[in-house]
Amino acid sequence: MPDRDPLLALASDVRIACQHVSRRVRYDNCHEIPPHHFSVLAKLAMGAATTAGELARIEEVSAPSMTRTVNNLVDSGLVARTPDPNDGRRHILTLTPAGTQMIQRTRASRDDWMVRRLQNLDPDELATLRAATDILQKVIHA
Repeated sequence: MPDRDPLLALASDVRIACQHVSRRVRYDNCHEIPPHHFSVLAKLAMGAATTAGELARIEEVSAPSMTRTVNNLVDSGLVARTPDPNDGRRHILTLTPAGTQMIQRTRASRDDWMVRRLQNLDPDELATLRAATDILQKVIHA
């Protein structure tokens, strides 16, 4: 079998490494809230969406699935649902103070997870990782 195209091999290796890191960060730290619930809270915090329909589109899930997620978040006291004053068929979703605190705790936990792994690297590895992170940001925004 011929050697793989070096760029294709690198693309695959980077993609897989990023997926593994992402999965570990999300699932090693999901003791308080499932990752998909955190994602919804984060979207609400960013102001990316205010309704379940908007969240469903952003998260690329079905409306019934998002309704279940939103109901869980409302029942948990993390999200408030109020009638839309302009459209009685819709509800506006906002974070509660508990939802904001959950975001802060989850982000701190995820950062702590990463710090524990980075603290074992030597200064050259940390510098390489800093450069790689900058390059990955460039790739993401290309």
